[in-house]
Amino acid sequence: MPKIIVTSPRVRTPQRPFSNAVRCGNTIYVAGQLSIDLEGNTVGTGDIRAQTRQVLENIKALMQAAGATLNDVVKTTIYLTDMRSHEAVNEVYTQFFPARFPARTTVAVAALAPAIRGEGNPFLVEIDAVAMVADT
Repeated sequence: MPKIIVTSPRVRTPQRPFSNAVRCGNTIYVAGQLSIDLEGNTVGTGDIRAQTRQVLENIKALMQAAGATLNDVVKTTIYLTDMRSHEAVNEVYTQFFPARFPARTTVAVAALAPAIRGEGNPFLVEIDAVAMVADT
């Protein structure tokens, strides 16, 4: 099965050695997304809800570019720098996944990737996803 690198004009291409998303057959793997806009700016510094929204918008755009929707997501992993943010993340998460929730793991981490523009470590949340789509 060929590995297809997925890109979206709505999501910044990584400046590091990884792909935002890869499709292999009917499975789509989305790398951990941070709250980065197309220009490489951090969205929502200090605001977990704004960061979660940007992360999920990035995942949504990558799913669309791969020929899927968020309804096709079967698994997510959420990385939080502060578990006290869990409920705020859930508030936003349920706007993107209102029913038939994917399987999910939430993990506390000491820090996330440094910002592209030397802003230190402003990221509060990172989410990755796996989706399955019907035969095309």
